[in-house]
Amino acid sequence: MPARRTVIRSLAVAGAAVLTTVAIAAPTLAGPAAAEPSGGLSITGETAPVHDPSLFIDEETGTWYVYSTGEVGRAGGGTILTWSSDDAGVTWERGDNVWDEIPAWIDADFSDGALPDNLWAPEIHEHDGVYYLYYSASRFGTNTSVTALATNTTLDPDDPAYEWVDQGPVISSPQTIADGKEFNAIDAGIVEDADGTPYMAIGSHWYGIFLVELEWPSGKPVAGALEDAVHLVDRFAPGNRVEAPFIEEHDGWYYLFVSFDACCQGADSTYHVAVGRSSSVTGPYLDRDGRDMLGGGGTTLLDAHGAIVGPGGQSVADGVLAFHYYDAANAEIPYFPRLGLQRLEWVDGWPVADETAEPAVIVTAPQDASVRKNRSAEFTVEVTGSPAPVVTWETSSDGGATWTAAAGSRAERAVDGIAAYRVDRVRGDLLVRAVVENAHGVVRSEPAALTVGKPGRS
Repeated sequence: MPARRTVIRSLAVAGAAVLTTVAIAAPTLAGPAAAEPSGGLSITGETAPVHDPSLFIDEETGTWYVYSTGEVGRAGGGTILTWSSDDAGVTWERGDNVWDEIPAWIDADFSDGALPDNLWAPEIHEHDGVYYLYYSASRFGTNTSVTALATNTTLDPDDPAYEWVDQGPVISSPQTIADGKEFNAIDAGIVEDADGTPYMAIGSHWYGIFLVELEWPSGKPVAGALEDAVHLVDRFAPGNRVEAPFIEEHDGWYYLFVSFDACCQGADSTYHVAVGRSSSVTGPYLDRDGRDMLGGGGTTLLDAHGAIVGPGGQSVADGVLAFHYYDAANAEIPYFPRLGLQRLEWVDGWPVADETAEPAVIVTAPQDASVRKNRSAEFTVEVTGSPAPVVTWETSSDGGATWTAAAGSRAERAVDGIAAYRVDRVRGDLLVRAVVENAHGVVRSEPAALTVGKPGRS
């Protein structure tokens, strides 16, 4: 795989299509990950453009998957994007879209006006060996929307059984819900209660967030679900800017994560993640100050910090919060939307995110080395930064004119401040450098020279 490749991307920013060209560093070889820190998790590889990430961690294979909103202008078909990591969420690679094109029935449903530009806000949920992929289509700026469903028996695209089978619409708007209230049928989040009964949290703006009972194995609403829906969140403020509900059970409590305020406006985005909790999946959900989220409550969990602007569109898997943000540290394309990860801490029964923001810094660069041919050499780098930076390695055999991902290296989070790269069976002179990155900056070390010494020298 080449060290860098040029990728054409398009995405929605403030309702407009923006065409961009991004040079993305290729992921290094996967390997066992170091002990995971709490707080922010630095990542590398293909991590953009990501909106509304749904994170799923396969406990059997250890593979991390992210499904995210499709590209605008129907680029790549406009369908849901897929990403995966084989090293515990350190190095990410983009996979194929779920489908090559938006299902024809969606275009037929929206044929009375503007067609959806892309598919939005996926949600992955597994039940009884079946993977349920909920996704939304909408006419931008309206509540003419539908959340639909596809199913699969595997998330591994190399499995011969891999196929996303469209199961059609699940819930649509405009229509009324819960005593005649208007809602927007996007941003599904699936949760099962202690008895295994499935529910869908759904909504965006209008009257806010609702909870709708589903049934297995269809994954669709039970009879009368809309009339019996539970109203969970209403900010009672102009625009009612709340969306992206996700409910997670932890230690006997249900935690409702939502995104407040303005998404998709680059540097001007005010999106942030808020949370409340309840002893019952149906609520009421109260924040840390005892305020009901149905009356404007919600404790801020994650807000803008450092280069992270407008974090939101979240999901949670195995205690890891996945979200998108607008990357102020991206010099080529400022505020390009990127995947973010936080391993939550739990303090006094509440999730806590670490907003410490210190750019990656190289304290001690790798040093020159000389070894005999076919011997090995090791290079180390000492770094600081918060969250703990990811270190990858590059080599050059033409005096620094070109650089490639170092053979046999792997990305690692420098949790203890040190990262190392070992060159086995040295064949010729090389330059070696470390690439150190976190969400708040990227730095490269000065090259260290690896030379082949004469016999008799180590």
